[in-house]
Parts: sequence; structure tokens; C-alpha cells
Amino acid sequence: MPTDVSFIIAAFNAEETIRRAIESALAQEGVAVEVVVVDDCSNDATAQAALDLASERVRVIRLDQNRGPGGARNAGLEAACGRFVAVLDADDAVHPERMARLLRRADETGAEIVVDNLEVIDGTGGSKPMFAPARLAAMPEMTLAAFVAGNHLFEETFSLGYMKPAIERDFLERHGLRYVETLRVGDDYVFLASALAVGGRCAVEPRPSYAYHIRAGSISRTLELHHVEAMLEADAVFLSGHAMGPAAAAAQEKRTRSLKKAAAYLALVGHLKDGAPIRAAAAAMRDPAAVGLLRLPISVRLRRFARPFRAAPRVLV
Repeated sequence: MPTDVSFIIAAFNAEETIRRAIESALAQEGVAVEVVVVDDCSNDATAQAALDLASERVRVIRLDQNRGPGGARNAGLEAACGRFVAVLDADDAVHPERMARLLRRADETGAEIVVDNLEVIDGTGGSKPMFAPARLAAMPEMTLAAFVAGNHLFEETFSLGYMKPAIERDFLERHGLRYVETLRVGDDYVFLASALAVGGRCAVEPRPSYAYHIRAGSISRTLELHHVEAMLEADAVFLSGHAMGPAAAAAQEKRTRSLKKAAAYLALVGHLKDGAPIRAAAAAMRDPAAVGLLRLPISVRLRRFARPFRAAPRVLV
């Protein structure tokens, strides 16, 4: 029986959650799936936990050196054989109806890419949609301009970059699309932006069926200056390889300003913490708008900055 979907799970030190992720992928209803788990040189029992579930539908690839999330996903893409490939993080899960729903929408619209809403599950078990369903319902197709515009810092807690796409494998192969392995932050953003930039049509499903788990204690994993610098680097990689229309270029200009403001703000805060007022003043002069962010209550700043980097320790590998 042909495989409809290949789930790609890049795993690093995920022994506590990898089984849940795999089992949720296997529980998909109405579609034939395979699961490709790529263990990125974990130093815990992640690989064994995945191997315990190995079967004709579950393959486990063990890398001989750490390649980061992008490299691990590339290894999974090379091994995938499904009509569509779907990214699933090792600490998340998917609802049973998800892939049948997404593939149906892709077939109805002729889209090569399809994304959906996410269910955010906090450490207490509470949940809510990541995006207002009405907002996504008003955007049946996501363009490159809309995607870039939905990835600006300071505007919302969650950006559109959190979406986990399912992409037609033949489309990826025709365009030679892969993750940029040198990027440890922003590689998933560049991957989807690149797919849109080469003409991929992206259908949007407003109902949430991807379970995004926020681990307890993630508030301490705040945004740091090197994270923002990495995102600027990721954008530079993307822009060097793709042309943008006027709407997308305007959205990118605004995104770049938001990233530079974040970098100036974080440099300013760092200098103030280090007791270096002259350096702080220089950072403020480079981007005066960053000074205004100091008026935000610390709890607000942490809420805005922490969630996108709940996996920050992984980024630093």
C-alpha cells in the first residue's frame, strides 16, 4: 500500500516524550503513514525508546555525529517515501484526524503545502488554540508575504513560524529544498519561506490538530542576543537565494527592523546588567526604539521572549 505521509521526527535527548510523538503519528486515521525518527546523537535513552517501537512503519536512523535539527530533518527527508512529509517535534504530538484532514484540503485546493492551527498545551494540561480560528479561516492560502508578515517580533506571542507544514515530497525534490544545516536558529523558518518563494501554494486549515507542548519552567529560557543574531543570519541566507515581490519585500523590511530592535534591546539590557552605562548608551543610540521596550513590565517581556525559545538549550548544541 502506498505511503501517504512520512512523519519526520528529529530527536535529541527526548526519551521522556519520543514515545508519545511516535504513537500519535501511528494513530492517524484514514491515511497510510510511516515514521522516520532521526536520533541526533542523544546522550540519553532516546534512541532505545524509539527502537522499542521500530516496525515496518517506524524506522530509526542514528546519526554518527550531531547535525542539529536541520541536519537531522534532512536525514529524515532523504529516507522518506511518503507522498507528503510532515514535521513532528519529538516533544509534541498530533491528533488522529490531522493528516487525513490536511491531505483532503491539499487535494481540494491543489496545494503542495498545507499548514494548520496548533493546540497549545501548558504544563498544567490546559490547552487553547495557538491562533484564533477565525483569523486562519480568513486566510485560506498563506502567501510568502503573509508568512513573513506573521513573523515579526514584539507583535504576538506566537508567530506563523510555529506552524508545522506538511509538504508534497515530489515538490521538495523538484526544487531541491532542504534545511540549511549551518543554522541552529531559524532553519525551519527559512525552509518554509523557501518553499513559498519557489512557488509553493500553501493551504491553511484553521482547526487545531497539532499538539504543541510547553514544558514547565520554559519561562527561564529567554531570548538572548545570539538568538536574534542567528535569525538575522538565517534571513540573510534566505534573501541571498530568493527574489521577493513588493508585498513580501515590505514585510521583510519590517521583520528586519523588528529583529534589529530586539538585538539593540538585548544588548542594552546586557550592558545595564553588567554595569556598563557607556556601552548601554551606545546601544541605545544605535536604535532608540529599543529604549521604549524597557518600559514593558519584566513579566511581559519574559512571556513574549521565552516561548519561542523553550528549546534554547538544544539550539546551543
